[in-house]
Amino acid sequence: MTISTDPRAEALDRLPVREAVPELLRALDDRGVAVLCAPPGTGKTTLVPLVLAGLVGGGPVRRVLVAEPRRIAARAAARRMAWLLGERPGGKVGFTVRGERQAGRGTVVEVVTTGVLLQRLQRDQELAGVDVVVLDECHERHLDADTAAAFLLDVRATLRPDLRLIAASATTDAEGWARLLGDGGTDGGGVEDGGVNGGGSEDSGADGGGGGADGSGSDRRDGRPGKPAPVVSAPGVSHPVEVVWAPPERPVRPPHGMRVDPALLDHVAAVVRRALREREGDVLCFLPGVGEIARVAGKLGGLDGAEVLQVHGRAPAAVQEAVLSGADSGRRRVVLATSVAESSLTVPGVRIVVDCGLAREPRMDHARGLSALTTVRASRAAARQRAGRAGREAPGVVYRCWPEAEDARLPRFPSPEIAGADLTAFALQTACWGDPDASGLALLDPPPAGAMTAARETLTAIGAVDTAGRATERGTRMARLGLHPRLARALIDGAKEVGARRAAEVVALLSEEPPREYGDDLAAAWRTARHGGDPYATRWRQEARRLEHALTPETSARPGTARGGDGTRGGDNGPARGGGPHGGDSLPARGSGGPHGDDAVAGLMAALAFPERVARRRGERAYLMAAGTGAELADGSRLGGAPWLAVAVADRPVAAASARVRLAAVTDEGTARTAAAALASEGEEVRWADGDVLARRVARLGAIELVSRPLTDPDPEQVRRALLEGLRREGTGLLRWSAQATAVRQRMAFLHRELGGAWPDVSDAALLDRADEWLGSELARARGRADLGRVDAGQALARLLPWATGEAARFEELAPERIEVPSGSRVRLDYGADRPVLAVKLQELFGWQEAPRIAGGRVPLLVHLLSPAGRPAAVTADLASFWKDGYRSVRAELRGRYPKHPWPEDPTTAEATRRTNTRRSR
Repeated sequence: MTISTDPRAEALDRLPVREAVPELLRALDDRGVAVLCAPPGTGKTTLVPLVLAGLVGGGPVRRVLVAEPRRIAARAAARRMAWLLGERPGGKVGFTVRGERQAGRGTVVEVVTTGVLLQRLQRDQELAGVDVVVLDECHERHLDADTAAAFLLDVRATLRPDLRLIAASATTDAEGWARLLGDGGTDGGGVEDGGVNGGGSEDSGADGGGGGADGSGSDRRDGRPGKPAPVVSAPGVSHPVEVVWAPPERPVRPPHGMRVDPALLDHVAAVVRRALREREGDVLCFLPGVGEIARVAGKLGGLDGAEVLQVHGRAPAAVQEAVLSGADSGRRRVVLATSVAESSLTVPGVRIVVDCGLAREPRMDHARGLSALTTVRASRAAARQRAGRAGREAPGVVYRCWPEAEDARLPRFPSPEIAGADLTAFALQTACWGDPDASGLALLDPPPAGAMTAARETLTAIGAVDTAGRATERGTRMARLGLHPRLARALIDGAKEVGARRAAEVVALLSEEPPREYGDDLAAAWRTARHGGDPYATRWRQEARRLEHALTPETSARPGTARGGDGTRGGDNGPARGGGPHGGDSLPARGSGGPHGDDAVAGLMAALAFPERVARRRGERAYLMAAGTGAELADGSRLGGAPWLAVAVADRPVAAASARVRLAAVTDEGTARTAAAALASEGEEVRWADGDVLARRVARLGAIELVSRPLTDPDPEQVRRALLEGLRREGTGLLRWSAQATAVRQRMAFLHRELGGAWPDVSDAALLDRADEWLGSELARARGRADLGRVDAGQALARLLPWATGEAARFEELAPERIEVPSGSRVRLDYGADRPVLAVKLQELFGWQEAPRIAGGRVPLLVHLLSPAGRPAAVTADLASFWKDGYRSVRAELRGRYPKHPWPEDPTTAEATRRTNTRRSR
């Protein structure tokens, strides 16, 4: 037996997925679809596409498209496959990502990002020339990947039953994907053995995007349940990975928005140092974002014999390649990475993983139009993926920076991006596909209705879809630019004002946020990128060229020129038509030549992209955006003091009152009005504000008040509603409540409490509910707060008495204002307490055996017996008992203090009097 010494052949032979390949091929031949579950390091991303393409194993040659969620993974997978064939990317194996393409006519396996795949599907729904599509890393549930899967299933069901489809992942909801692919698949849909169909590039495909694959945009799938797709599992790598639980010694605060407790980062750095002491091999440390990577890298300064590398989506390609190619200096490496290193990448030399246990997910605040990343606990699936990095090449270890007891409480899988992200781009994709509400698409999770409504409103405002949600010609053009629809709108409309090159340069800045060191001034960041030599500036120039070519009619019209970032010919011919700030009209001219300065151009472009974020100054660093959200600049921002800003990037920390401006441009009111014309309104405004009726004519830009002037003759009905609003806000205290009015209200409240029925509730809430009824004529005459203050509330309340039933005539009988006592005095009753009170001098009740009852005899009065000076002497509801038991002690206490007043031995037979003994004897 000959033993191969070719390292490439040996590498292929060692890949465990080889054992699952025969079953996978049978599944594809039988059903045309399959779910491939293969742990990290098994070769699902590299060996499987080569076998499917017939480049390894001697099968028939087929054209294979592999879709990866990230650019770094697409490049790495293509380079690894090319190396296994002894080639460089661009030959039999190539890749296409935004801004970079290494593929040609002889390319059989092409690795693309899911975004590029969507662009291809919109141009050519049949994917002419492609035999197999592999959707890799499905478990990550990126929105582009979910959308691409839905479109591909639609294509298989209607146009290409021969198109083979594989959903591949290391850890995934296999049953869910099997149901999805099975329902969308067609039995017996295998491809005939044969060669590449035409062998050409998909970039020459049909010009699509104006409708669905079948041209109808509806009822693509017959709805009949299908058998689940076959699930093929590959054995995992045999190298064991030991789990070491390494929680912080002291509790750390949970993540809050984008904030991560610095104490956790200190702990992660300490665990990295511990791992280097305890184990051999390189370290791969997972952190949620670029900021956390930079902070941990700073804490690891001065490591003996180890270099610290940083890997994330913005890292230069050279750095990424250096990390993936392995160490050549003999020094140990500490690789600090975001979730981009979770899958599809093998970092050579790694035997140790340090997992902080956090991840970042997108969240959209639809009410404010702000999207942001938020820090969350990583799922168990993600934790398994991360741990698997340590066992790719040999036995390894993972240090998990959380307690073992918390592990079971982690979410099983990551949240699908469709559940919380901005769906504007998704809604435009589905509209161009011919299914505006995505109801006919096969998706694991349906899009939230509220998010889709917000997305359609945005698309309608920029002229991308019509009132029925169907893509317009303008919307189709936007979708082909490979940009978020907002940025596509800015590019198309802005180019007519400032030229294609400058528009493309600013939009390129907005499509990938500049590094923090560029500052928060968009125009200044533009100048920095223009003259910069850093990796970001290089990528920015590539993207700006792509976008400029996509806009230039004479270049895009020539075959084979002006290719976009996905290798496509950019744009359609001719200038943009329609869909300006009003949703259908182009921007008005801005004078000779339009704006010329960087600040003016940056301000216009940012305002076109985010019209609801134009903002006017209202404080030292505070602004109000047209959407109604406050925004604040950071301390020391050079934008401070500008009357108007166009905010390009902002986030709103959890529980914060205002958004935080991260990138903006100085602009002016005219530009803001032009870009956000759809938000402009003018009209009469009559409302309750600052304690009175405010009546004026107001011009607004969204929530921003531009101009106002008083109304001399406001609409009486609007005034009445404003007065009612004032009463609801400030209460019935706005009316004039005399002592008499208050007493009437208390008496009515007493009868409502005791008798109910027709007697009305006169609480504040009830009176406000019936304000129109009892304040009708007064409200009709009133014009402001002063008029309300002159309304006699007592007189108005009388309207609520039960006149219709005749009960109102008994008001004085049932709840008398005064009661005549034995002395002849008519004493006012107090209804302010829970029980009516008769407060009277003790001598005036001589001879009274029982206090009277009111409310038809239901309620006895509570008698407050007063001294001759009017001070309380006793309280009783039973006069007979008081005369018998209590009077003697009161008499003994008061007769010496008030000798001139009568204090008879027997008060029940004495004459009641208001006078002293002296006055009585005269």
